[in-house]
Parts: sequence; C-alpha cells; structure tokens
Amino acid sequence: MFKELGFQLYTMREYIKNPEICDVALGKVKALGYTECHGACMEDKPYLFDLLKKHGILLTGNHYDLNLIKADPEKVLEKHAECGAKTIGTGAMWGDTARDYDKLMEYIEDFNNLAETCSKYGFKLTYHNHSFEFTRIKGYKTIMDVLYENLNPSTTSFVLDTCWVAAGGHDVIDWMEKLKGRIDILHLKDLYMKYDQNRVVPADTEIGNGSLNWDKIMAKAEEIGVKYYCVEQDTCEYDSIKSLGMSAEFLKKYMA
Repeated sequence: MFKELGFQLYTMREYIKNPEICDVALGKVKALGYTECHGACMEDKPYLFDLLKKHGILLTGNHYDLNLIKADPEKVLEKHAECGAKTIGTGAMWGDTARDYDKLMEYIEDFNNLAETCSKYGFKLTYHNHSFEFTRIKGYKTIMDVLYENLNPSTTSFVLDTCWVAAGGHDVIDWMEKLKGRIDILHLKDLYMKYDQNRVVPADTEIGNGSLNWDKIMAKAEEIGVKYYCVEQDTCEYDSIKSLGMSAEFLKKYMA
C-alpha cells in the first residue's frame, strides 16, 4: 500500500491561469487527499511553486519542452533545482520523430546526452508515454520497444501512463514488469471506449470508471518499487477537481 497520492498539474490546467484562482483550486485538491504534484505548464507561472509549498503539496517532478532544456540546459537545470524535485522530463516526442526510425534514434541520442547532463545535478530525465509509442516503427518493433532498448537506464526513467499503454493495445502489467526499476512516477488513468464520429476509440476517465484492473496494477506498482503515484486526466467529463475527487475516493483502498 502507498501513503502519498499525487496529481498531474495538467489535469487542472484551467485553474492555474492566475494565482488567485490557482490558490483556491489547490486548497480544494489538497482537501481531497492529494499531497504530491507532478508539474507541467509551469515555465511561465512562477507563482505555482510558491502556491504548492503554501498548501503543503510536494512537487515530485516537472515536465518541460525538450527543446527548452536543449537550448540552455544549465539554466533550466539550475532553475529546476530550486523546486527540490529529483525528476525532470518531457511529455512526449512529436512530429516526424515518431514516424522515422533514424529520427527516433537521433532523438534518443539527444535524450541520453541531456540525461547525462541532468545526472550531474542529481536528476533523472523522464519520458512520458502516450499510445502512439506502441505503433511499429521498425519491423515488429514499436517505438516503445526502441525506447526501452536504447534509453540509458542509469540516467533516464519512464513516467508510465496506464491508460495509454492499454489504449496502445498492450498489457499494462507486462510493461510495468518490463520496466521494473525504471518507473519513478506512475500516471494513474483509467480507460473506456467511446464513439467519436462513428468510430469507437479509447478515451481516459476517472480511476475506477473504466476497464483497467486496478487491483493488479496497484499490486504490481508496489512490487516493482514505484516511487510516486500520480492521477492524471487529459480530458474530464466533469469539472477537473470533481474528477480528481472521484479518482482519489476510489484509490483510498490502496493507501496505508
């Protein structure tokens, strides 16, 4: 069983646009039982760091645009050090990198080089998956296979997203076991199927309102030593704070 529950700041992005609204919203999220936060969208909102501290919410990591880190890694890493989090990462790769094997390998080389720089500051560089990483890029190998095989496990780690593993047609438990020791932050997100323009497509939903087997996922997370448990929703059917509350309520049975 785990003790601290986190949330991804991107989930409540509509509430962080100004400090006054953000202050009230973070108070509500803390009252729901969230004591940790995985950051995003923070580069131009310095007040977020102070407000998280005010409400006693620990920042466990933060996402940046990889190009921003590449442009001036020392500046970004020195700034990141001020927040106290030991992981620094990127949301995903985009564009042609996900469609061209040679560009993917260039991306991985850049990622490993940046991770080496991050390690000098005591940080690990994290990669967060979506579903597209489970498309094939070289023979029967998926993008995720190539990342797994080529990212340096000593200086990088994965922010594994449960929903998008399943949406990519793969087994969440299998990938958690495969990445044992390489998942510092686990993004908790449920999956259901919906109609979208006469097509049935996967979509994310609150924990417990979808089809994922949370008894097995949470047991495996504890077994493989996940450090931070982080609820995330890319889209919310309800208000995002209400959705975070629904997920927190469901997850209580797994908490010490």
